[in-house]
Amino acid sequence: MSSRRAPPAIRLGVNVDHVATIRQARGTAYPDPVEAAKLALAAGAASITLHLREDRRHIQDRDVAALVAHDARIVNLEMAVTEDMLRLACRWKPACVCLVPEKRVELTTEGGLDVAGQLDAVRDACARLARAGIQVALFIDADPLQLKAARRSGAPHLEIHTGRYADTRGRAQTAELQRIATFARTARRAGFEVHAGHGLTVDNVGAIARIPDIVELNIGHAIVARALTLGLPAAVAEMRRAMHEARAA
Repeated sequence: MSSRRAPPAIRLGVNVDHVATIRQARGTAYPDPVEAAKLALAAGAASITLHLREDRRHIQDRDVAALVAHDARIVNLEMAVTEDMLRLACRWKPACVCLVPEKRVELTTEGGLDVAGQLDAVRDACARLARAGIQVALFIDADPLQLKAARRSGAPHLEIHTGRYADTRGRAQTAELQRIATFARTARRAGFEVHAGHGLTVDNVGAIARIPDIVELNIGHAIVARALTLGLPAAVAEMRRAMHEARAA
């Protein structure tokens, strides 16, 4: 009988931003990201992520308010480190806020938050959110410099940006995977709860899900895209199955 200890369970957070992207393309009342969130939760998602961008290109204030009113405990609000966003978060009080970088011209988040370059602002934001009873995660690259700064920020959680892993192949992807795994282990030993996300699909999620120090994956675009053919509950179930089968291997 093997004495190998099983890794902790891994959670799936479903990002519903791109449900709102479809709605905003026509300025209709549908599809409703809050309705999508409820379907995802019923299909086994542990939490729902929404990125309230400063330009409001997809998620709107009313979406966050409605989902928090439904169940604040499952809401993970991604946002930039700005006064406007901090004020809204402290008013709504979602369970978790993930602080992310943001550029108006980018199609999607292009990299991790530069905690080292704006430590005072990030530390102040973490303290303010903590006083409001909100857990904070920092969305960062697997960079030791950023981890060093994160340890001074007061945030209890980190989310590793997996975009570079998702966008590469072959030896470059293998090297990036090893970098993420090493970073996740170091971050966990430093006392952080470690999450990961960006660019993950059913085809590439397995290697990330097998990293035992990562306890949550936040995935949106691939699930929403897959839902166009499978339906959202089936797309969520498919992603959860890929994650859990990889974890158990």
